[in-house]
Amino acid sequence: MARLRHTTFSGNSRGYRVLLVALGALVVNGLLSARQMDQAGHWVTGMSNQVVWGVAHVFAIFLIVTASGVLNIASISSVFERDVYKSEAYTAWARLSGLLAITLLLGGLLILVLDLGRPDRLIVAMTHYNFKSIFAWNVFLYTGFVLIVVVYLWMMFEQRMNRFVRSAGIAAFAWRILLTTGTGAIFGFLVARQAYDMAMMVPLFIAMSLSFGSAFFVLILASLHQHVHTKQKVELLTRLRMLLGNFIIAVLFITVIDHLAKLYAAGLHDFERFILMDGGIYPAMFWFGQVLIGSVVPLLLLFWRSKISGNISMEISIRRLVIASGMVIAGGFAQLYVIIIGGQAYPLALFPGMEVSSSFFDGEIASYTPSFHEFALGFGGIALALLITILVLRVLPFLPQEDQLSGKQT
Repeated sequence: MARLRHTTFSGNSRGYRVLLVALGALVVNGLLSARQMDQAGHWVTGMSNQVVWGVAHVFAIFLIVTASGVLNIASISSVFERDVYKSEAYTAWARLSGLLAITLLLGGLLILVLDLGRPDRLIVAMTHYNFKSIFAWNVFLYTGFVLIVVVYLWMMFEQRMNRFVRSAGIAAFAWRILLTTGTGAIFGFLVARQAYDMAMMVPLFIAMSLSFGSAFFVLILASLHQHVHTKQKVELLTRLRMLLGNFIIAVLFITVIDHLAKLYAAGLHDFERFILMDGGIYPAMFWFGQVLIGSVVPLLLLFWRSKISGNISMEISIRRLVIASGMVIAGGFAQLYVIIIGGQAYPLALFPGMEVSSSFFDGEIASYTPSFHEFALGFGGIALALLITILVLRVLPFLPQEDQLSGKQT
C-alpha cells in the first residue's frame, strides 16, 4: 500500500459547489421536519400505535446496513490473503470505503435519533442499559464500529503503521458482521409481530449489507468519473460486477428460504397470503420492487450476453453495472419497506384460530401513509452522509492519485 499515492478532491468546479448547496438544503429540510415532528408530535407523520417505525426507519436501517456492506472494498484488500484481492484495484479505494462506512452509519443513526421524538432522551439510552434488549447492545456495536474503522483508516494513512493494516482490517471485518447481526436480530428476536421472530433475519441482513454496500460503492465510483478516472477504478468496477451478482443471488435465495419456512408453518399462512398476495402495496413492492427491479433485472444486466456479439464492450459492461446498482438500491428500499412497514401492519395473532377485536385495533390490519416530514428526514440523513463525505474528501487524501488531478499527496 505504501507505493500507492492518494490525493484530495479538487472541489473547484461549479458542480461541486452546486452539490454542496443541494445537500445542505436537504439536510436543513430534514432538520426542520424533525423539529416539526418534535414540536407538534408524531401525529404529523403517518405513524400510529400499530405502525411505530415509519419510512424514516426504512431510510435509517438502509443506511446502517449499507454502512456495513460498503466496507467490502477495504475488507477485501486487507483481510483475504489472495493475490487477486491484494491488487491496486482494491487497495487504491480502501480509504474511501472506510470513510463511507463511517458517514453512512452517522447518517442512519441521526435519522433514528431524530425520529424517536425525544432526541434528548438519547443520554438515557447511553447511560442506562438493559442487556436483555438488543437495542442496548446496538449502542456498543454502532459506536465500536466507528472507532474501529477510524483506527483502520489511521493504519492506512500512516505509513509507519501500514504493517498493522491487516490486523485492523480483520477487527473491522469481524465487527461489521457483529453490527449487521445486531441489526438483523432487532427483527429476528422480536416476538410481537408475525413477520419477525425468525432467525433467518440475521443472515438475510448480512447478505443485504453485502449487496447494498457493493451497489452503493459502484454508484459513488460512477459519480467520480469526471474527477477521478484511474485504471484502478475501471478494474475495480469490472471485479465488482461478479461480486454484486453473487450478493444479489444470496439475498434472493435467503428471501425464498425465509418465505418457504413461513409457508411451512401453518400459523403463518395468513401473513404470507397478506404479504405476497392480498396486502395491497406490500405484495406490489415485494414482487415488482424487490424481486423484479431489485433482483431479476439487475442479474440480467450483469450476466446476460448477446448471442450475436458474444462479449460486450467494457464501456457497456460498466454502464450496465451502474444501472444494475441503482436498481439494487431501489429494490433494497422496497425490501426494507416490506419487512419493516408490512411486518408491523399485519396484526399479531394473540389467539390463533379465533377472531379478536377491541378498541385497541387488535386483529386489524393497520393502515399507514408516510408523510412529507418522514421522507424529508430520511433524505436529510442520506444528504448528511454524502455532505460529510465530500467535505472530508476536500481536505484529506482519500482518492487514488492520477496525473491529471492536482491536490495534496500522501
